[in-house]
Amino acid sequence: MLKSAENAFLAVLNAAIPNVASQMEPRYLEEPRGMMRGKGGVLARPCTVGEISDIIKLCSDHQVAVVPYGGGTGLVGGQVVSGNSAPLVLSLERMNAVRSVDPIGNTITVEAGMTLAAVQEAADAVERMFPLSLASEGSCLIGGNLATNAGGVQVLRYGNMRDLCVGIEAVMPDGSIHHGLKRLRKDNTGYDLRNLLIGSEGTLGVITAAVLKLVQKPTELTTCFAIVDSPSAATELLARLQFDLDGMVSAFELMNGVGFDFLHETMPEVRTPFDGEADWMVLVEVGSGAHANMETRMGAVLEIALNDGLIKDVLLAQSASQRDDFWKVRETIPAANNLIGAISSHDISIPQDRIVAFIKEGQAAIEQFGSVRLNCFGHLGDGNLHYNVFPPKGESKAAWIHLKDDVMAVVHDLVHTYDGSISAEHGIGRLKSTDLQKYGDPTKLASMAAIKNALDPTGIMNPDVILKRS
Repeated sequence: MLKSAENAFLAVLNAAIPNVASQMEPRYLEEPRGMMRGKGGVLARPCTVGEISDIIKLCSDHQVAVVPYGGGTGLVGGQVVSGNSAPLVLSLERMNAVRSVDPIGNTITVEAGMTLAAVQEAADAVERMFPLSLASEGSCLIGGNLATNAGGVQVLRYGNMRDLCVGIEAVMPDGSIHHGLKRLRKDNTGYDLRNLLIGSEGTLGVITAAVLKLVQKPTELTTCFAIVDSPSAATELLARLQFDLDGMVSAFELMNGVGFDFLHETMPEVRTPFDGEADWMVLVEVGSGAHANMETRMGAVLEIALNDGLIKDVLLAQSASQRDDFWKVRETIPAANNLIGAISSHDISIPQDRIVAFIKEGQAAIEQFGSVRLNCFGHLGDGNLHYNVFPPKGESKAAWIHLKDDVMAVVHDLVHTYDGSISAEHGIGRLKSTDLQKYGDPTKLASMAAIKNALDPTGIMNPDVILKRS
């Protein structure tokens, strides 16, 4: 039985590790969608891995739960606890240093409390790029990106966080420190704790630092916004671009007309690229060297696609500011969604060759709920769709929220039928743990439970995230 982090435990912490722990602050008990309100007794903000080790040892000795806290931007409730016992919330925000940069080996070693934007800036300072790119990059922290195996808009070319990390430092549930900050691309020396900790959402330990991969910074970015005839046309366009541009497409984002309607309703100041209505659009970006002649090459592919009817209209960005305007449209769609208020939101992935059929069948399945609106958008290039269902125009979320569980069941059942995933990039957290039990492979779930019990036998690390306590 876990115990609450109360004043007596705070006194123990302050005696052992001065100037680290304090009473809880309300902002650490919130999550962006407002679906959960957390519970917390003590807030700890350590500055070193040694301090984290000491904190975890004390929590283990006193059977106090630990909730690692990054930027608080997670969307599945992994950062908030609403159970009976108040945990210690462990913020990584003060561990925010660059430990080293290796432009020859193309790596950067950073602490978990750095924002993603700060890591990108540090890479840019040595003429390199850290390619993870998220709408929340100004506030999300690297530790949280690792703990959730974050994806974003450039997974198509560069992979997700697991692909971008070569070394991990972490404090394990008993307080021991895993010293895994090797800058090696090849290291076959047994079980890989790095890949086990990435995506574990703070349930197996606290990631404190990481060695991240850098890539050569593109000297040219070629970006276009196109109206496509259908999702099928979008997938065909992606295939042509990848083939003709040597696999250099870094982002291929699908959007539909409902998302643009939401922008017009809630953020009319955001300029959309095209006048009039369009059912489906794509935003495409290619990063290349200065002599790749990419704008001409992309233009040739787009011209053929226009002639073939795959696309109906297209704009190539003619300046950095126009490129920024294109991306602002894509990046503000989630904010518009929040202002409209979804009945049910889904972060799903579908095999590439089945996406078109899924979108068609999903639309038909959602129609059973009446005149609800479906905003299907996302990272088509890697199969990740954000599949969100909203009330009819002019009606409130409150009047339709009773359908939430039914809508989610229909969507997730269909995803499962298509051999997809109910969590593409947001993680499982507390909100999806029941569905993980429903749809997950039994052997995988049993293995996960065995790993959790072996590494964290007292269950102090982020309880009820991913796997619920029995």
